[in-house]
Amino acid sequence: MNSLKHALERITRENKRASKKRRYIVVEALYQRLSSSGHVFSASLPPYLASAAITAIDILEENPDLITKLKDNVALLCQGLANIEGLSIMSDPLSPLIFLKLNNSTGFFNKDLKLLETIADRMLKEDSVFVVASKRSIIDKCNLPAGLRVFVSAAHSESDLLKACESLKRVSASALAGIN
Repeated sequence: MNSLKHALERITRENKRASKKRRYIVVEALYQRLSSSGHVFSASLPPYLASAAITAIDILEENPDLITKLKDNVALLCQGLANIEGLSIMSDPLSPLIFLKLNNSTGFFNKDLKLLETIADRMLKEDSVFVVASKRSIIDKCNLPAGLRVFVSAAHSESDLLKACESLKRVSASALAGIN
């Protein structure tokens, strides 16, 4: 950085208008340096993401049973969540991210979201089960309904998944009692 500073000082020493440009050039150079992973590797993955992807592939090659376990966990959770009153599964049955939507919307996205956030908060406080109420950005072009996202991992045990199903059944029945 010092060499850039000295070069810019030499070039702009006698030109007063150029001194303003010098500050702009230094700020721009710092910006480029601080966010270089986005600029230097613009046509490919940044090195840290490529390294993470390679490590993930290595782990799956060493433990192919992880994929089978994940598929079994997804099937078990989908089976347990299939008959929850007031909610229905919207996601692909093979996806480890399960999206549940309200069967009977209030008609207002914010009210639906508030209701689903209440369910998610109660599940976390009462049963230590973590689910996420989906939010959408104002720039989203796809108008998905408000919903709950449930994440499945190969590391979950059968008892973990059954606990999540029971928690969601109990809490949603209580929270949706006056709406359905």
